[in-house]
Amino acid sequence: METYLIFHEGFELPLFASYPLLGTAEGRKRLRTYYRRHMIIAADCGMGFVLESPTWRASRRWGEQLGHDAVELRRFNLDAIALLSDLRAEAPQGKPCIVSGNIGPRGDGYRPDETLTAEEAEAYHAEQIGWFAETDADIVSAFTITTVAEAVGIIRAAKKKSLRTVVSFTVETDGRLPDGTPLGEAIKRTDAETDGAAEYLMINCAHPDHFRHAVAAGAKWLERIGGIRANASRLSHAELDAAEELDDGNPAELAGAYDELLDMLPNLRVLGGCCGTDHRHVAAIASACRHHNPQGVPV
Repeated sequence: METYLIFHEGFELPLFASYPLLGTAEGRKRLRTYYRRHMIIAADCGMGFVLESPTWRASRRWGEQLGHDAVELRRFNLDAIALLSDLRAEAPQGKPCIVSGNIGPRGDGYRPDETLTAEEAEAYHAEQIGWFAETDADIVSAFTITTVAEAVGIIRAAKKKSLRTVVSFTVETDGRLPDGTPLGEAIKRTDAETDGAAEYLMINCAHPDHFRHAVAAGAKWLERIGGIRANASRLSHAELDAAEELDDGNPAELAGAYDELLDMLPNLRVLGGCCGTDHRHVAAIASACRHHNPQGVPV
C-alpha cells in the first residue's frame, strides 16, 4: 500500500506511515478506493479477501515520532478497523472477508531489533493489540517481523486478549531473517515458544527467488506457512532503501512464481504483495493461482 501511494499517487508518507490518511476526508477516500480495487479482483476470481488495516506504523514508538500521543493512536487504530468493517459490508456473500488489525515491528522492518526480548515485545505490542481488541477485527497480523523474540512477544500479547494472530517474517536475499536465523528455525522456535498459538505464519518483503530454496525441502515446518506477500523486485533491502525510483518488477513473472510456491507449500492460502506491488500484480497472481483455490479462500 505505502509504496503504491508514494510512487503512484504522489502521497508523502513520513516514516512510511499510511495511518495518518485516516485523519482527513480525502485520505479516507483514497484508502477506500485502494481497498475496493483489490476487493473487486478477489470477487472477479471467486476468492475471499483479507482487509488489512493501514496501521503498520500506528504503534507508540512510531506514532510519537509523527506527533501522535496514545489517545490519538488509539483513535486511529479504532477508525481503521471501522473503515474496514464498512468495506466488508460491500464484499460478495459466500466468500470469506476477514478484517485484520495490522501491526509492524517496534524497530525497522529491514533490520533486526536485536535488543528486544520476547517479554519487551509483548509489553510494547500489547497496547496496539489491546486497541484492536476493542474493535471488530477478526485477527491481528504482524508484518516485516525480523526476530523470533518479537514474533513470540506479539503472539503472546494477542493470546492474552483472545485475538487470533498471524506473524509474517521479513527474509533477506539468502532466505534467512535479517539476524541470520534460517527461516525454518525461526518458524519452529516461534511455535515452540508459543505452543503453536499463531493461526499460521507468513513470509513477506522478499522476492520469491530469495526464499524459494528455503521452502523447497519438503520439511514439516512448511505446513505452518499460510501466506506469502512477496516483493515484485529482486533488489535487496539495502538497495530498496536507497532506491529513488520504484522497482515494480514483472506482474506476470511474479504470478508464475506464486503458482510454483503453491505446489511447494501445502497450506498456502493467503496471497498478496509487498513492496513495489499493486493491483496489477495482485490481479495477475489471482488469475494464475485460481485453479489452486476451489473453495475461494482469501487472496
